[in-house]
Amino acid sequence: MKKSFGTKSWMFPQPVLVVATYNDDGKPNAMTVAWAGQYSKNQVVLSLGDNKTTDNIRRNRAFTVGFATVGTLVSADYVGIVSGNDVPNKVEKSGFTVSKSSIVNAPIINELPLILECRFIKFNEDGNIVGEILNAAVDESVLDNEGNVVPAKLNAIIFDPCNADYYKLGEKVGHAFRDGEKLK
Repeated sequence: MKKSFGTKSWMFPQPVLVVATYNDDGKPNAMTVAWAGQYSKNQVVLSLGDNKTTDNIRRNRAFTVGFATVGTLVSADYVGIVSGNDVPNKVEKSGFTVSKSSIVNAPIINELPLILECRFIKFNEDGNIVGEILNAAVDESVLDNEGNVVPAKLNAIIFDPCNADYYKLGEKVGHAFRDGEKLK
């Protein structure tokens, strides 16, 4: 028997993502989000609400999305709990370093091994930000010999919305688009 909890935003897993933008003074800003995901084949959607990052995306028409890892957990959590309105140098205080993207007007956080460089497209009907992925910048240390991302090497973390905890992605348990063939 299942226990009813009513309306809860308990979607599993939720990737821990760091969205990076430039402030109007050119300083990098970053914000951690868990309410985000793939919107279509080459688009992402971010549920950010009204804040400095949203203002920056509106102004610059660009942002990057980086995947937080076990090694970057403390820095990623910090930029998620501190407002850029209160701490204008929060990226520097987090320990993150940045490089300027050559594709969009947004910073790349060097410590995050997988970065999506995105162009702002629109606010959707719910007010969420939709961006087009123009490039995936990936640190070679997380790739296999064929150039594919290896989740175990990426060491990405996910957010548990029920308990407000972080977890490391687990082990491979199957093969997509193949294991179900057994039932045909």
